[in-house]
Amino acid sequence: MKASGESTDDQAASSRPLHLQAEKKQQVVHELDNILESRFFRNAGRCKQFLRYVVQHRLDGHSEPLKERTIGVEVFERRHDYATGDDPVVRVQAGEVRRRLEQYYQATPTDPLVHIELPLGSYSPLFRESSTVAPSRTAPFHPPSPEPGGHLKKHSRRYWAIAAMCAALAIGTGIALLAFRHTAAQKSALDQFWSPVFATPQPVLICLAAPVVYRPTDALFKKYARTHPGTFQTEVEKTNNLLPLDPQDTILWSDLWNYTNYSVVRGDVYAAVTLSALLGKIGKPSQVRIGSNCSFEDLRNSPAVVVGAFNNRWTMHITSSLRFVFVEQDGRYMIQEQANGGQVWEEHGDKQGKLIDDTAIVARLLDSKTGQFTIIVAGIGEKGTQAAGEFVANPEFLEQGLRSVPAGWQTKNLEFVLQTSVTDSVPGPPRVVAAYSW
Repeated sequence: MKASGESTDDQAASSRPLHLQAEKKQQVVHELDNILESRFFRNAGRCKQFLRYVVQHRLDGHSEPLKERTIGVEVFERRHDYATGDDPVVRVQAGEVRRRLEQYYQATPTDPLVHIELPLGSYSPLFRESSTVAPSRTAPFHPPSPEPGGHLKKHSRRYWAIAAMCAALAIGTGIALLAFRHTAAQKSALDQFWSPVFATPQPVLICLAAPVVYRPTDALFKKYARTHPGTFQTEVEKTNNLLPLDPQDTILWSDLWNYTNYSVVRGDVYAAVTLSALLGKIGKPSQVRIGSNCSFEDLRNSPAVVVGAFNNRWTMHITSSLRFVFVEQDGRYMIQEQANGGQVWEEHGDKQGKLIDDTAIVARLLDSKTGQFTIIVAGIGEKGTQAAGEFVANPEFLEQGLRSVPAGWQTKNLEFVLQTSVTDSVPGPPRVVAAYSW
């Protein structure tokens, strides 16, 4: 079925073998380089992969039209038998490439020798010389002058009718554009911050770590109970009460076992509950994944919120090349700015060792190492993670924080360093102490 807005000529042209002279190929390659280095594609890794692949495919003279599954396998490393209906990565990226190409050509001050286009309904690009590119809709219209005597011929009347139609169209377009801008302006900062999750029907994964936790074996509980009759007789007691061993007692490694049922950090859970509630409120399905239930393959296939820092290997992997990173040094945990003279932040406690403030990172990555939209919500400690979760879910906190980044942040990657004061083990409102966008 032909997609709406697609011409038969374009569809046929995009599927025919392409045989260009060396000069024309060089023009296409030069224009492709300009496009990929532009601000519209520079930081959009997946769009760059997609466009480079389909253009090269056409330049190589391949006669067969590009198929969705072929691109999914060769560009986005999907399995050969993957379900294209369930995984729309190619369709989503094609739409994003079309949008960015349109933005690029609208912002290009000089007319390039060749235009690269991706027709609707096709994954094979078209290369049009400037002389064949349709004129701008905003180009001025010049009707013919009347003949001597003030009389117009029939074809002149038609020109005037066309002029009137163009004027009406221009007015209508202007009104529609104003209405669109008004609607966009009414979108809250929270709506705009989270809008990329709607680029795919896949649910948002909320990924929590499952740190290794050890628990005394039943044998150790029984050993204690022999000298303290009536203690630790039930699972409820064992789960909810500390085993008060003498600090001088010797225990064996065999007296401990890995307890996988209780291994989620409390601050991470607070953040996950907050995020799940937010996603439900904005109408986006979500799934909570814990520990090994969240694989890198999962992160490649769905947008995700990765929760926690040093206890979550995916956070450490995804943020390792960002401006602000988590660092462990000589037993100290900190956030470090990767720049000459960069700042360093740590959590602090009072003289009694009670935590009084914590620091966190929130990263909004349009095209992360996973290839999917990813948000990082992670603190040095659990209180920082909890505060970071509140930052991305609270419209007031988020709107205030976004004032620290330049205009146009909606199409950029963002990273914030947050601090929160902790009182009676409760984190206070998060505040931005550093921000970076690219």
